Amino acid sequence: MGTSAGDRVNRAAVGPAEVVRFETFWRDEVAAAALYRDLAGLVDDDRRRLLLELAATEERHAAHWAALLEEQGRELVEPSRPWRHRVLLLVARRFGVDRVLPAVIRAEAADRDRYRASVHAAPGMADEETAHGRALALASTDDVGAGLALADARHRTSAGGSLRAAVFGANDGLVSNFALIMGIAGGTGDPAVILLAGIAGLVAGAGSMAAGEWVSVRSQRELYERELEVERWELATFPDDEHHELELIYRAKGLDGDAARTMADAIMADPDVALDTLAREELGLNPGDLGSPWTAAISSFLAFAVGALVPLLPFVFATGTAGLVTSAAVSALALATVGATISVFTGRPAWRSALRMVVIGGGAAAATYLIGSVVGVTLD
Repeated sequence: MGTSAGDRVNRAAVGPAEVVRFETFWRDEVAAAALYRDLAGLVDDDRRRLLLELAATEERHAAHWAALLEEQGRELVEPSRPWRHRVLLLVARRFGVDRVLPAVIRAEAADRDRYRASVHAAPGMADEETAHGRALALASTDDVGAGLALADARHRTSAGGSLRAAVFGANDGLVSNFALIMGIAGGTGDPAVILLAGIAGLVAGAGSMAAGEWVSVRSQRELYERELEVERWELATFPDDEHHELELIYRAKGLDGDAARTMADAIMADPDVALDTLAREELGLNPGDLGSPWTAAISSFLAFAVGALVPLLPFVFATGTAGLVTSAAVSALALATVGATISVFTGRPAWRSALRMVVIGGGAAAATYLIGSVVGVTLD
């Protein structure tokens, strides 16, 4: 269980800032335990046991911080479910638990780093958070290397997958078309012109995003296919070398020499299995999932279009000042929602991410409105 809070912390050494930090840690641990218990109801028996074990550990961590807070005379009130918890649970119920595990794993990594920097954390607490991330990562993938990289939370480009890409795609559409429409509205009061500009911005932006994603994913797929061809050639030309590589891989994973050799013999007996295994273990690729350029293009088009539609719709039903004010209000609300949703992936407080998005998107729209106003007066 580790040293008790009272044995570890000198009352005189704890200032107001530390007390606030203790409360943040306590709330985060309570929320993490509740999230694990909620997710446990959505998975199979094996992963349910894992999630319930993690929940119990998080509750023990929460008790540690609660004890420190009680020492400081702080009265604790059971916190409500945070925004992030609700979004993750909603996504897990709709799309599956695997969709939210990357965000949960990054939260564990953040707790690990915070506890390593805190002299008030119980012994082994940071290591337990690291173990949590690894257990979750390995439970979410058959690729050990990819799982450990995800648990480390330093390789984040793919974390969150298509859901994360959809959120950022919608954000691009929202901000760019909001700014474009405000710029046009600043230069002219003609509702037909504003509506035409918004539609053009939606179609052009979504088309550009789709084309960019298609080229990007297609190029990446061709690169992966080339790597697989090289690996296939090496298997046919230098089978002994590839056999040796497999032995080394499995020895590095903890198997003894004989067991690693037996495993390599079994894999090398089937060329397709050997290629699949080496692609995963050596190249970090899943041959059955190299990415679809068409799926990426269509998803990007739709995500951008949904975001771009938000500031445009008010001008379909209203004109003049009413349309302008309604578009700005609806767009600000959408920006706040996107910002809060992005906080699920970044781990930042929802209100801060929401405010940042409103400031950035609103600032861009205000700037283009002013520019449009100046240009419109000049043209007149």
